[in-house]
Amino acid sequence: MLTDEYRYKILKLVEIKPEISQRELAKDLGVSLGKVNFCLKALIEKGLLKATNFRNSQNKLAYMYLLTPSGVEEKSKITLRFLKTKMREYELLQEEIRELVEETKSQINDSKSIDLNTQLESVEVK
Repeated sequence: MLTDEYRYKILKLVEIKPEISQRELAKDLGVSLGKVNFCLKALIEKGLLKATNFRNSQNKLAYMYLLTPSGVEEKSKITLRFLKTKMREYELLQEEIRELVEETKSQINDSKSIDLNTQLESVEVK
């Protein structure tokens, strides 16, 4: 399944470097070449990307991936959804850090044998 995260990352990388190879995409995304091929085909079928042939620096035939107008629009929508998701994750992480700091401070105060209060005071959570 093509998640928003992969859709966003692929569209972003292709927009930055249209001549990027599937091998480079796989490396940048940390996924298999087969998964990249599947994702690109899905994006092309949805009309978000267009693939064209060109000759690369080794004079080999290669593909250039271009965002279509609907691809640009979809990338904007995905970017907004992706940003909202990451902001929620960030807020949850901040809350978890606050709880851990408080828990650790109370454990330190109870034990009195460990003096980590100075280190915990330097942990600032906004």
